[in-house]
Amino acid sequence: MPVINHIKEIRQRKGITQVKMAEDLQITRQTVNAIEKNKYNPSLELALKLIAYFNVPIEEMFYLDHRKEK
Repeated sequence: MPVINHIKEIRQRKGITQVKMAEDLQITRQTVNAIEKNKYNPSLELALKLIAYFNVPIEEMFYLDHRKEK
């Protein structure tokens, strides 16, 4: 099952740019972009950093897309 995220929506709601987020989390802006487009799933470590960075519950940020089950 694909993991879908709401990182872009959360980031925009909090008024944070991709560049600022990348700098704060010590990742590249390209990585932020790939994660937001669901082209790259963050590692568990990065996922936990994202949750702490935005101070949101994991369920608000990530979910499994049951519709795309094979």
